[in-house]
Amino acid sequence: MATIFEKLRFNSRGLIPAIAQQHDTKDVLMLAWMSRESIEETLATGRVTYYSRSRQALWRKGESSGQTQTLVDMRLDCDGDALLLMVDQVGVACHTGRQSCFYRAQRDGALEEILKVEVSQEDLYGKHKHKHA
Repeated sequence: MATIFEKLRFNSRGLIPAIAQQHDTKDVLMLAWMSRESIEETLATGRVTYYSRSRQALWRKGESSGQTQTLVDMRLDCDGDALLLMVDQVGVACHTGRQSCFYRAQRDGALEEILKVEVSQEDLYGKHKHKHA
């Protein structure tokens, strides 16, 4: 049986895109990047860990906001160059305070916000806004 790492195709920076989807509702929550180390930690602990490109470090989802993701299932696409994480999201997934990062939609020739802010950024992160990815 092959391991997941034998099939993954990381980019030149050693990263792979990962889409997080709520396991029961199938809502698409966010897209982030993972490294081999973040995948290993996620598989070992069950707590989803990404790689923050801006901080160039592991990013344990919810470490500053409390809005965590627990891994239910990890899937890779046919080419091995993208991951789908089926997760159990606690709280909101987006740093804007919305349930999903995909909260804007093209409607009737205009961009419309289709999800409301559920939690303010100040409540999520305190007085300092947190930067992701």
